[in-house]
Amino acid sequence: MALALAVLAFALLWFGTLGARHLLGPDEGRYAEIAREMLSTGDWVTIRYDGLKYFEKPPFHMWMTALSYTLFGIGEWQARLCVALAGLAGVLASMLAAARWFGVRAGWLTGLVLASAPIWNAAAHFNTLDMTLSGVMACVLASMLLAQHPRTTPRARRNWMLACWTAMGIALLTKGLVGLVLPGLALVAYTCVTRDLALWRRLHAPAGIALMLLVAVPWYWLVARRNPEFLRFFFVHEHWQRYTSTVHARQGALWYFVPLVLGGFMPWLGALPAMVRTARHGAGSTGTTGPAPFQPALMCALWALSIFAFFSLSGSKLPGYILPVFPALAILAGAALAQTSAPAWRTQLLAMLAIGAIGLLASPVVATLDSNNTPNTLYRAYAVWVAVAFALVCAGTVAALWLLRRHGRMASITAYALGMLLAFTVALLGHEAIGRPASGIDLAAPIERVLRPGMPLYGVGMLDHTLPFYLRHPLTMVAQPDELAFGTEQEPQKWLPTLDAFAEAWQHGPRAVALLSPRTFAELSARLPMHVIARDWRRVAVANFPVAGER
Repeated sequence: MALALAVLAFALLWFGTLGARHLLGPDEGRYAEIAREMLSTGDWVTIRYDGLKYFEKPPFHMWMTALSYTLFGIGEWQARLCVALAGLAGVLASMLAAARWFGVRAGWLTGLVLASAPIWNAAAHFNTLDMTLSGVMACVLASMLLAQHPRTTPRARRNWMLACWTAMGIALLTKGLVGLVLPGLALVAYTCVTRDLALWRRLHAPAGIALMLLVAVPWYWLVARRNPEFLRFFFVHEHWQRYTSTVHARQGALWYFVPLVLGGFMPWLGALPAMVRTARHGAGSTGTTGPAPFQPALMCALWALSIFAFFSLSGSKLPGYILPVFPALAILAGAALAQTSAPAWRTQLLAMLAIGAIGLLASPVVATLDSNNTPNTLYRAYAVWVAVAFALVCAGTVAALWLLRRHGRMASITAYALGMLLAFTVALLGHEAIGRPASGIDLAAPIERVLRPGMPLYGVGMLDHTLPFYLRHPLTMVAQPDELAFGTEQEPQKWLPTLDAFAEAWQHGPRAVALLSPRTFAELSARLPMHVIARDWRRVAVANFPVAGER
């Protein structure tokens, strides 16, 4: 009964909060709108954003989101359903692999660790491709581990390896070649350390590669056939140049991902020494046969280390890139926690209680923040939620300490994980204090009363990533193409490259609406007729004709 209630609580927190926040830019609004345009146009091959060709990423994530719209309608939780399912798939796959190698208890603990890891939980509730890729990559790792278990039958091994290759095909359709490079890098690292060349003969490579290509190649072939410019942009610009240079202006120091891993795995850092021992001592490989028994813990450790190193050396860094390391860390943590003693677990809880108390005392600092993009008044509102989140961290840890004395480690760890998930979910939900104004949702209704189907909606010097989704109306870029530069080069007739061209269209063209920054509005309103529809601290919506209730 207690187990069923715990699973129900996790499910409610996981899926019940998907629609509780408005979309944030750039990623959430971008991918929600791409999927909406895909569904609206019926073109599931040539990806478009604001009506322009957009070849930065493959389509799998957008396909799943468009399918979600088809089944459940267009909305915020529907846009996030893909990442929530991907995150859950990563949790379940990791649990299955851990249970097979380290026991049922370790499998359960692996699920608790991964679901309550702050970065995994948060990413599973943001509409980005990184979580979709990471969920698929967790399935790649889990399938590999399940296939290599010594008691797996030849037929089951073949099926698990085919599942592994299929998942890599899906990864290729999610973020490109990285879906093949990362598993390959981990496999090479494992081979170099163990000198287990026999593993390569157990990969069922001929059939697996054929299946992977069958999954991935048709879309690549179709999109390249319809758009000859695709191949060079996608593979040279979006892969080689992104990794080897700072062309995308997303550079970071070599240690960029260190705080992200530490913070993203914070509730379980106390298990790190035991995780290292688990990997070093070949946990899980006892009892295997053959000259070089497969070492699942070592594979997980090398998976995490090789991916960490790969992205640390990249010229382009974003927080979500590091997500694929966490299922491997969770499996190691699950195996380690299954063997930990009650005193060691109690020490970890006390350390986390101290961290929670420090966070609670420091939470007023959030109320002092200010930036050009986010006014201080919004940070002050969010500071309350941060304080509540840290209070829940403390409460969950105290409850885990009480349960440790009364009911033992498993009850304590389960309650602790649930408390962490609840705390970080509250912090995420509270971000709506900042996210709602940033999304522009409060401008959507007044703009909708003016904007008509087919009417131009200009983005003057700015690419708004969220309002086009809420308005169900793509932007026409003006003066600055932003990340739509490739699309404007391919279809220059679909944008206005200069402010003079905009002025001509605004004064002598059809009725139109435009979105501008407050600064641009102040500059252009002095020489162009602009009737204010609505405004907030980030944008001003104007029309080139008088509107009722003009502000």
